[in-house]
Amino acid sequence: MNRRTALGFGTVATAGTVLGTTSPAAAAVDADAVDTDAAPAATAQLVAARVARAYERATTQAGGNWQAYVSVTDAAGAPVVAVADSPDQRLEAYSVNKIAVAVAVLDKVDRGLLALDQRLDVTESIVVPGGDGIFSLDGAYPSSVTLGHALAALLTVSDDTAVRLCGLVCPALELNAILVAKGFPNTQVQPVANPNRFFLGTSTPRETHDLLRALVAGALLSPTATTFLLNLLRSPIAYTDGIRRVMSSAERARVATKAGWFDSARHEAGVIFDPAGAPLLTYALFADGQADPDDFGATHPAVQARARLGRFFLTATARLAGAGPRLRLTTQRPSNGG
Repeated sequence: MNRRTALGFGTVATAGTVLGTTSPAAAAVDADAVDTDAAPAATAQLVAARVARAYERATTQAGGNWQAYVSVTDAAGAPVVAVADSPDQRLEAYSVNKIAVAVAVLDKVDRGLLALDQRLDVTESIVVPGGDGIFSLDGAYPSSVTLGHALAALLTVSDDTAVRLCGLVCPALELNAILVAKGFPNTQVQPVANPNRFFLGTSTPRETHDLLRALVAGALLSPTATTFLLNLLRSPIAYTDGIRRVMSSAERARVATKAGWFDSARHEAGVIFDPAGAPLLTYALFADGQADPDDFGATHPAVQARARLGRFFLTATARLAGAGPRLRLTTQRPSNGG
């Protein structure tokens, strides 16, 4: 198991203490051990130290390989690094990179080259058979949707056909160039023979973390596009099996998150906001090689570890206030039709 974990004891630019290899005795961790020091702390530095210990416990219990970067926002808005576990390892990001795809598409919207209400043709040939999401369940083609609808499907139910719809308006090479120009040379999709299609490609824990911090700071997109994207990631129908699993509906609304899963990999990255809507904690958690690689549900060891960490993150940061632009979620309430 990868144990190159850095503990964040008040370090902003880099983390300070690197752990050695975990002993066999340390691997026998009780399922609830991650919660033993979850009492709220008064400073970002103390929270970061507790997050580092919780990460060590949870990932040791889950097993497999982990690469991660986690920071807590201090009062000045700077990131206090809690976890830096192989943060610059370039790896397959899978559906976590759908955030980067959406950023590139919305960049073109901001520049007036695309519009959220423009329509995209959904043909039988573009639908990923058996892929995640809703388009493969439809069975009624040809049809059309708006670009806004495609992005909503991309980021909430993680629709794979929506990736291809985005490729129709933002080809792979252009998408990669947009991300490089924004400072993310390792967060790249993988082109294929068809210029409008691509595999979701690679990133690093640090770049995914930094992309999320730049997004919530308003440094990547217009305020309108930023709000649109984050509202999707914070919506009630966004991913709930991992970080958001053991949370109330109000708590889930404070978390913008995106998961990615393929083969044995189970990834998740996102931002936790304080109750006022200011960013508080940013995480990029990449895992693979755990037991039960055919389990893509909530019982997978890595997904269970993220669920315990999500609850811990909320509890440990309860006394902190975030810093930066406040991004209040548009209220969404259940409907009974009519």
